[in-house]
Amino acid sequence: MRERFQQDFWLPERGHYALALDGAKRPLDSLTSNIGQLLWSGIVADEHAERTAASLLGDQLFTGWGVRTMGTDDVGYSPLSYHNGTVWPHDNSLIAAGLARYGFREQANQLTRGMLAAAPHFEHRLPEVFAGYAAELTGVPVVFPTASRPQAWSAGAPLLLITTMLGLTPSPDGPTADPQLPPEIEFIELRNLNGRGATIDSRTVGVTS
Repeated sequence: MRERFQQDFWLPERGHYALALDGAKRPLDSLTSNIGQLLWSGIVADEHAERTAASLLGDQLFTGWGVRTMGTDDVGYSPLSYHNGTVWPHDNSLIAAGLARYGFREQANQLTRGMLAAAPHFEHRLPEVFAGYAAELTGVPVVFPTASRPQAWSAGAPLLLITTMLGLTPSPDGPTADPQLPPEIEFIELRNLNGRGATIDSRTVGVTS
């Protein structure tokens, strides 16, 4: 399946994966945040990982707060379109985890910094979605009128971002960590962290980047 996926979905002329195949098996070439979830799934070929990461952090997708659901050069793009241009915090947490999975830890931290910068504008409760305007244009993240806040998958986004920053991995002897924190975070302290029957009583993780 992985080999067929590369064959059918990779668009060498665009430098990213297609969004889908139509009824005639022709690729739909929109640039979307879905390519970050491909990294998270592990299906991206190693030779395409760097270009995929570059697309995610490029001007078309990255707002400064997070990755848009659709690139600004695509016909369907609108910063206030739910699926075609807004920023979804839960989507960005999966993208960050995907970037880290392929070794792009600094890029993962770049997304984390964006979410951390956006969070105070929402009383530190990230919403379901917010508008995809560039940070340099608006100065603050723009509220999406009908976004739920709180919402379960957005509430889970900071937990996955923390897991990604710390490089937490379960093991038979308990969780292990391979931290790489953004400079803005001096340390994260973990207490009573449980995993597979083992408990870490206390651990303080400092800046390693």
